Amino acid sequence: MLVISGGKILTMGPEGTLQSKQIVVEGERIAAITDKGQIPEDAEHLDASGSYILPAFIDAHTHIGLEEEIYRVEGNDVNETTDPVTPQLQAVDGIHFRDLAFQDALRGGIARVMSMPGSANVIGGQAVFLKTLASDMSGMIYKNPWGLKAALGENPKRVYGEQQKKAPRTRMANASLLREALYKAARNLEKDSLDPEVEYKQGPLFKVLRKEMPLFLHAHRTDDMLTALRIKEEFDIDMIIQHATEGVLIAEELSRKQIPIFIGPLMVNRAKVEMQEVAFKNARLLKEKGVTFSLISDHPVTPVEHLRVYAALMVREGLDEETALKAMTLHPAQALKVDNELGSIEVGKRADLVCFDGHPLDYRSRVKWVVVDGQVWHNRDEY
Repeated sequence: MLVISGGKILTMGPEGTLQSKQIVVEGERIAAITDKGQIPEDAEHLDASGSYILPAFIDAHTHIGLEEEIYRVEGNDVNETTDPVTPQLQAVDGIHFRDLAFQDALRGGIARVMSMPGSANVIGGQAVFLKTLASDMSGMIYKNPWGLKAALGENPKRVYGEQQKKAPRTRMANASLLREALYKAARNLEKDSLDPEVEYKQGPLFKVLRKEMPLFLHAHRTDDMLTALRIKEEFDIDMIIQHATEGVLIAEELSRKQIPIFIGPLMVNRAKVEMQEVAFKNARLLKEKGVTFSLISDHPVTPVEHLRVYAALMVREGLDEETALKAMTLHPAQALKVDNELGSIEVGKRADLVCFDGHPLDYRSRVKWVVVDGQVWHNRDEY
């Protein structure tokens, strides 16, 4: 048993903000939220007096374990640039579980990360949902696979059209290759038997078509996002738009169609044409137009450890604090369809918790400890 007492609890759920309570954890789950009382002698106790307790954060778009910061080719397994359509690839097979980024994530209060292939390919492969702390490396796998990565826009054009002089060389070809893959898979779903090679490669597409997992669609510009929406409707699939840098320009349509979007990375320069509208104020504008969004780091593009700092900068540009915090907790849990387990502090949910020594959106605050599925990690960094 683990008992956490004291502190201000920002539940991100229906209970709102709680004071003078204690959280009781049994195994991997939150067993009770009670008034402060006597703590059993055999219980592990965390005193959070004067601190803030929240659901531990979720970074729903990273390349942790696939693209390591301190390595070149040795630690770069994020893009298989030999074929623009590779749905059969699994990110989990490229994860280095000793990537330093897992510790960085814990220092930032992050308990779970989605790690996925990059955006060089039109279809890059299957994502894996990971825990940043577990008793063994295999235990760090939370859900696998949990989405299929696809991309429109500049990246596939550059990698294949410009560098390899083959399709896709245009946005039309990007969309056509994605449609073709989904179309063939949809036709094959109707068949009683398939060639094993076809079945293996198209298996992930079958899951997308059956809505067993979403399509994570990389798109920055409005033209690519609108193409994505057309493809979503044509095949009636679940889709989450990644980055959505120009999402503000089509916010009414995104809101009307209730399309989840993951925004970020935000603390970057305008490295390419499709990034020209990147701005922290976009979060406020999206909220005002009724769009629900989650915040992502795209690590290692921007460091995973500072996800909450990016959220604080969104608040500086006018976004309210509650929405900024939900963009790292409840909103990604809802978009990824795991809000029955994660995203808020509620009885029965997984015990993913983080304690800050000050307000979490104050960049001066530090993480004191993180709980992941009931397991405690203490921040031993010297002050």
